[in-house]
Amino acid sequence: MTDCSTLQFVSPYAFEAMQKVDVVRLAALSDPELRLLLPCLVRMALCAPADQSQSWAQDKKLILRLLSGVEAVNSIVALLSVDFHALEQDANKEQQLRHKLGGGSGESILVSQLQHGLTLEFEHSDSPRRLRLVLSELLAIMNKVADSNGEFFFKSSELFESPVYLEEAADVLCILQAELPSLLPIVDVAEALLHIKNGAWFLCLLVANVPDSFNEVCRGLIKNGERQDEESFGGRRRTEALRHLCKMNPSQALRVRGMVVEECHLPGLGVALTLDHTKNEASEDGVSDLVCFVSGLLLGTNAKVRTWFGTFIRNGQQRKKETIGSVLWQMRRQLLLELMGILPTVRSTRIAEEADADTEPNVSVYSGLKEENVVKASALLRLYCALMGIAGLKPTDEEAEQLLQLMTSRPPATPAGVHFVSLSFCMLLAFSTLVSTPEQEQLMVMWLSWMIKEEAYFESTSGVLASFGEMLLLVAMYFHSNQLSAIIDLVCSTLGMKIVIKPSSLSRMKTIFTQEIFTEQVVTAHAVRVAVTGNLSANITGFLPIHCIFQLLRSRSFTKHKVSIKDWIYRQLCETTTPLHPQLLPLIDVYINSVLTPASKSNPEATNQPITEEEILNVFQGLTGGENACLSQHYGITAQLLVLYYILSYEEAILASSKTLAAMQRKPKSYSSALMDQIPIKYLIRQAQGLQQELGGLHSALLRLLATNYPHLCIVDDWICEEHITGTDALLRRMLLTNTAKNRSPKQLQEAFAALQSNHTQVLQVLEHLTLLSAGELIPYAEALTSNMNRLLHSGIPRRILQTVARLWMTLNTVMPRRLWVMTVNALQPSGKTVRRQKYTQKDLMIDPLIVLRCDQRVHRCPPLMDITLHMLNGYLLASKAYLSAHLKETAEQDLRPSQNSMMGPEATEVTREELKNALLAAQDSAAVQILLEICLPMEEEKAMGSSSYSLLKSIAGSGPGKKPLEEEEKEGSLLCNLREVQCLICCHLHQMFIADPNIAKLVHFQGYPCELLALTVAGIPSMHICLDFIPELIAQPELEKQVFAIQLLSYLCIQYALPKSLSVARLAISVMGTLLTVLTQAKRFTFFMPTLPCLVSFCQAFPPLYEDVVSLLIQIGQVCASDVATATRDFDAIITRLQQLKEKPSECARLLKEPACKTGAGNSGSTDPNVQLCHRVESTFVDMINMSVGGV
Repeated sequence: MTDCSTLQFVSPYAFEAMQKVDVVRLAALSDPELRLLLPCLVRMALCAPADQSQSWAQDKKLILRLLSGVEAVNSIVALLSVDFHALEQDANKEQQLRHKLGGGSGESILVSQLQHGLTLEFEHSDSPRRLRLVLSELLAIMNKVADSNGEFFFKSSELFESPVYLEEAADVLCILQAELPSLLPIVDVAEALLHIKNGAWFLCLLVANVPDSFNEVCRGLIKNGERQDEESFGGRRRTEALRHLCKMNPSQALRVRGMVVEECHLPGLGVALTLDHTKNEASEDGVSDLVCFVSGLLLGTNAKVRTWFGTFIRNGQQRKKETIGSVLWQMRRQLLLELMGILPTVRSTRIAEEADADTEPNVSVYSGLKEENVVKASALLRLYCALMGIAGLKPTDEEAEQLLQLMTSRPPATPAGVHFVSLSFCMLLAFSTLVSTPEQEQLMVMWLSWMIKEEAYFESTSGVLASFGEMLLLVAMYFHSNQLSAIIDLVCSTLGMKIVIKPSSLSRMKTIFTQEIFTEQVVTAHAVRVAVTGNLSANITGFLPIHCIFQLLRSRSFTKHKVSIKDWIYRQLCETTTPLHPQLLPLIDVYINSVLTPASKSNPEATNQPITEEEILNVFQGLTGGENACLSQHYGITAQLLVLYYILSYEEAILASSKTLAAMQRKPKSYSSALMDQIPIKYLIRQAQGLQQELGGLHSALLRLLATNYPHLCIVDDWICEEHITGTDALLRRMLLTNTAKNRSPKQLQEAFAALQSNHTQVLQVLEHLTLLSAGELIPYAEALTSNMNRLLHSGIPRRILQTVARLWMTLNTVMPRRLWVMTVNALQPSGKTVRRQKYTQKDLMIDPLIVLRCDQRVHRCPPLMDITLHMLNGYLLASKAYLSAHLKETAEQDLRPSQNSMMGPEATEVTREELKNALLAAQDSAAVQILLEICLPMEEEKAMGSSSYSLLKSIAGSGPGKKPLEEEEKEGSLLCNLREVQCLICCHLHQMFIADPNIAKLVHFQGYPCELLALTVAGIPSMHICLDFIPELIAQPELEKQVFAIQLLSYLCIQYALPKSLSVARLAISVMGTLLTVLTQAKRFTFFMPTLPCLVSFCQAFPPLYEDVVSLLIQIGQVCASDVATATRDFDAIITRLQQLKEKPSECARLLKEPACKTGAGNSGSTDPNVQLCHRVESTFVDMINMSVGGV
């Protein structure tokens, strides 16, 4: 808009004076400056003010005095004297008329009978007519703008173009807008002024006379503007007008720029305003506002803004005749000037070429960047990367030359310098077209060589652990393994932007790296010598040696070139801390793979060496050898957890690949069980549980490995118990911790146990104090606690001592379960002269878990210790399963031996070995169940004493009809006896075993156990209902003993679970009994029916509809037995007759029940004839059924 170049605009000083109504400043203005502001000042002086203060009255007088000497004031006063109400009505009528005529301008109500041009009419007219002329012309332009649908047009207007009347026209325009704001909204007026000559000048005057409207006008112009202003004439006029507005009010320029970005319109205006601001800013050391603004647009998170500005750059480049005056050209020129301003020396590739080859690297030709310019240089590099990679800027030869000079400059050894070198290196990779000549390529190679030579110095001096040396190594490794996509990801990550890099553009760089700078052998040898990162954690960002080693391990470079990496990995694992670095776990995994899997089939020995057992034990020094919580640990918890993860993953990997290794005839070294026994696994897992946030995924990975290889350390009950131990109650107990409790030593505990028989109080005091300690603090007391457990088996030991010991044992179980179990098993062995005590090991107990139950018999009647025994038994049964599964995989090579039977392939062998393992485990579990059930039986001395514990079984088994109830004292005693408590513990344990594997329940019941225990198992084991599934199969067994056991079991199940399924199985049992009656011999009939006939009472009690079938069966049994002895005696006629009467006339049952048994002959049971005894059993069964019916049971 060069048409305004000769006109005088409102200065920033004058505009600020108008904004603040600073009369003193206004008085200091020159006459030409003051002339531009007269419309507002005259209205201010003549109109009634809202401010009635004395200070404003004084300011108003000054304004009147200021205006008194200006001649043009009189014409403005005349303009304000017009009837604006009538003028607005005429204007509205003209608008309506134009709307009817479709926008034509044939007639005008405001202006009629124009005899001359607008300029002459304006000159000869009075004030009212001047107002009408300007208003008519302005409304015509505004209407045309409204009808243009956004297409820009230029309106030639004689009234607004005549230089003689510009000021008068401007006065009229300002008065009209001020007096008729509803008819002439200032934003619409501003939009219309863009379409006439001198529009920017009129716009600035209008806004200067209404300074409060500045932001509103700017936002309106931006909102109505084009998305790409440089593409159209209208866009450029709009941008120029807004630039004039911002020059008039520079304090709001950046706010206007923010509006541009917010609306994504007029990108050239945003750049132009930034250029104007950059020229005015005084600081030259920091990053310029232009760099910050353009970087923010291209590297921000708003994709819409990024695309909008990128289009502006691309479109600007596509215009062939790019004039010097374009905003894009000005931006590029300013950026180039800033770049050249921070270059260390004015040098080019020619200077480098002329330099002597023997010159030292630090000559002035290669003088480094100044330290104060490093940050600015980094910002410029990122900006050019964004311009070229995101916005598609194609650098000119001059720009490329200067960029290369900046990238290959040598910064000081500071953290900012390290960052600059990393950015420069990645920019060379991303935009290899910047290196186009052999001289430039030589310069780049020399700079890369300097990087390799100086990276150690930079790392030691700058204090930055993630130096650019690791990035060089990493890129070299990626080039050697042809992982170009990984290089692209690395470059984008370092630059902090996603740019498109073609893999083909990296071909030359690949050749330079792999053949001239970093051969694979050099990379491998150099990587091992790189120092490990001290205190490695996630807080250390950037590319570290661990990234390089990881890539080399993945590409198997170490094994190819026979370079040992074991020591480096071990040192790095030891130099770790929280929060855990995310690259550590992948590093361990790939290292384990390189240890087990050869690099190639042709060279099966090309593997890395595993970490030695001595090195592993060294990490756990202070925790091994008793799992004591020694505070003098050399390595931190992070290193210990990582080494634990390595061991567990290594062992799992060996088992998982056992068949593959066996086929390759390789057997890697496996860590000994003695080593695993010395590692406090559970203690470490518990420590990791409290550091889950800092350890990332390490805790969950360890739990997964434990669940697979050490299931006995993942018992649910232990986790629940641990919640109680580590919860709020534990914190409250810690508050009660006294110095006395802290000062209790293991020796004092041992002395207290030695005097246990004579002094119970001392032991109890020490134990109670120990309960206030945490699990880790209890570890030193474990030996004294377990070794004296056998002293607790003597009679007279208070129950509170037993419970406190059990509580402490459970607390210790959360941190050192495996060693605690071994010590406890050895301590509870039978003591006596005839029994030789044996020292069992962890492996012994995993091979034979039943050793746990071969303890002192007194443990079986000590509920707290029995609970501990059951806990250990459960753990060792799980451990035994894991041990046998691992053993099966370890010996997988046996499946591949040719000595196997030729009829059985490897698959058949595997099935056979798997079946043998499962059979062994089933036999082991069932044996444990049988031993536990046997413990539930009362001992002979308990039976002889008639103890309440024996009466418990009698009370359960004899609770049927016809039995006398127990006395109250017996009931009370049965609830308090040790046997009952042990039985409850065992039943709970068996319930868990049956739930875990229902096949165990089936196997145990097919084996059978004493029928005296049926009442206990059915009532005490909630999962016994699963037996209903296999009882039909058990009844179908050929052995009479199993059939009898099945019917007896069913009788108790029917009482406990009166379900439809029980009814159907009971019907089946009655049917089978009827069938067996016809096929069994006399001896077998007696053996079968004598124990099973009482079961029929339970069937009828649970299911009354079975009465008829049961009665028929009893009559048949009686008849069969009677027929066998009919020839020998007639005594049984009376019995048969009574039985028949009971069936036909049950109403007489009451009379029969009242008769003495001797009268009816039922008491004549002295006969030794089986049939006679069976008949009496039939009669007693009838009597029990009738008693049950009469009693309503």
